[in-house]
Amino acid sequence: MKKIFKLLWVALLSASSVSMVAANATDVLSNLKSRIAPDKRTAIWDVKATTAGSAVTVTGTVGLQEQKDAISKELADKGFSNVANKVTVLHNAVPADKKWALVKLSVASMRCEGKHAGEMATQGIMGQPVRVIECSSDWYRVQTPDNYISYVPSSSLICKTEAQMKAWRAAKRYIVTTYGSRLVTEPAGDETVTDIVMGNILEYKAENGEWIQLATPDGRLGWMPKSEVAEFSEWAKQDLNLELVLKTAHRMMGSGYLWGGTSTKVTDCSGLVKVSYFSSGVILARDASQQALYGLKIKGNEWQKCQFGDLLFFGTKSGRVTHVGIYMRDGKFIHCSGQVKINSLDPKDPSYLYSALSASRIAGQEGTPYITYVRNHPWYF
Repeated sequence: MKKIFKLLWVALLSASSVSMVAANATDVLSNLKSRIAPDKRTAIWDVKATTAGSAVTVTGTVGLQEQKDAISKELADKGFSNVANKVTVLHNAVPADKKWALVKLSVASMRCEGKHAGEMATQGIMGQPVRVIECSSDWYRVQTPDNYISYVPSSSLICKTEAQMKAWRAAKRYIVTTYGSRLVTEPAGDETVTDIVMGNILEYKAENGEWIQLATPDGRLGWMPKSEVAEFSEWAKQDLNLELVLKTAHRMMGSGYLWGGTSTKVTDCSGLVKVSYFSSGVILARDASQQALYGLKIKGNEWQKCQFGDLLFFGTKSGRVTHVGIYMRDGKFIHCSGQVKINSLDPKDPSYLYSALSASRIAGQEGTPYITYVRNHPWYF
């Protein structure tokens, strides 16, 4: 009887140990996910752990090799010595000549699903580098410099190898600084090669008086007035200029709202913020709820402490952020809601619209997470 009891006790301890291993491994992966892949908009993470005795097997899918490597390291660091990491890395399956791409259209629509009927997620603009996570004949799943992940038609991109991207970064490039323009077939000509928007990046080819010849990422040649562009590496040296940020936002006054819009053609609320700050060389997070996480925080009921250029966040009574604007002065802010317009935070002002949940100061926070100078982003330089 004692022998039977002892065997049952050993079996119970063994089962408990296996259960503990499974629970611990799952907890470790959950904690890791919260650190390196907390937002499905910026990271692909579908991972689980299973156990057999003391062995742990990790399966599922991630976007990048560094995520898979982090899983192995984290489990090893936590004392798991018998781990089989069988996680699939999507980026590893992309052919070498398609690992990277440049947006070749002035503005490219990027969607939540790989189909034209899919919800708009964001936009890419000409010369923007993207990392290809998955590819098929018609749609690519890509990551933009702000880490946002979405689907874009393959016809909107020109693919590049690592070597070609290195050559592009070393090439003499120009960035469009005017609100919108055209690339034409000859100086002062009227035949259009492509439309152009602020922030487009093209390669230098030649000059003729007040005109400059540029090439699109897919090699189309055309001319623009020199006054409408700036040499990219020189432009990128600028420090944050809040007057320029607000000037860019004001140039869009009256333009309509488009969910997912992130260009001077048309924007959504967070797109207006991104376009405005990018004009001064700063890359911000994509969505309002993401932008609200970064920068120097200010309480919404203390909006009087806000300074020119601060971001204002609005949303539900539960505190969920759904909207963003840029603070001007004297309680006024500019934002895109229906159209780009100006309203007030002051309930006594006739233009009062709603109160802010919080605010974030970007100035002085450059170099902190999701507030990145273009010049410091390795995809550009």
